[in-house]
Parts: sequence; structure tokens; C-alpha cells
Amino acid sequence: MTPANFVILAFVLLELSNVLMMYFAPGSKNANAVGVFTAWEKSKQYPEIHEFIKYLVFWVAGTKLIFLCLLIMIVLFGDPELQRMTLIVLAATTASFFWRLFPLIRKMDKSGQVDPKNYSIILGVMIAVFVAVFLVASAI
Repeated sequence: MTPANFVILAFVLLELSNVLMMYFAPGSKNANAVGVFTAWEKSKQYPEIHEFIKYLVFWVAGTKLIFLCLLIMIVLFGDPELQRMTLIVLAATTASFFWRLFPLIRKMDKSGQVDPKNYSIILGVMIAVFVAVFLVASAI
């Protein structure tokens, strides 16, 4: 197994845990599910809004599942150059988190809408580590 294969498959397993949580326990605070947002519980007071939020959560989970299956196909059938380029694309697209999502979750975290407190920092560091690992593995 090449370093690229290992990193891609490790990422698939981590993200698969997120997909499973989003489908089967979306209110959980584990595996980056949406239970960390206080709005999840508050939305239950408004069934129409809660159903819409659940739809969006399931939509994200389904999109991630498609993406993960494509990554598995790249590991199984892609040549080393395609796998290397996949890691570069993963790094670039994962880094897009810092453009829109990080400022938003940081703002919510600072205003007490995320539990545990400072979760945004932990998530930001985790995403930065993913980007770095993707880039390092693509260079090996």
C-alpha cells in the first residue's frame, strides 16, 4: 500500500464515521455530527425548521457518501499519478473550509452556539492537519 493509498483510505474511514453519525445519530456530538450546534436542539421546537435542517444534514451525508465511494474507486483503480493528484485536490478543497465555514463556526462558537466551547478551534486544527497530511503524502 502506497502512502497515498493509506492517507486516502484513512480519510475515507474518518469521513465514513461522520456520514454514519449524520444518518443515524445526527444530534450526536461525536464524529463531527451536528449535535455540537445548540440550534439543533432548539430547532426541534419548530418541526418545519427541524425537518428542513434534517434534510440538509442528510443531503450533506449523501453527498459525502458519493465522494467517499469515488475516493475508494481512485484507490482501487487509479494509477499512482491520479492518486497523487487526488491528494492535492483533497488538500485544496478541504482548505476551502477556512474560506466560509471556519469564520461562521468561529462566530457561533464565540457567541455560545457551539458546545463544547472552543470546538471551532479544535475543528480548525483538525482540518489544517488534514490539509498538511494530504500535501505531505502527495509529495512522497
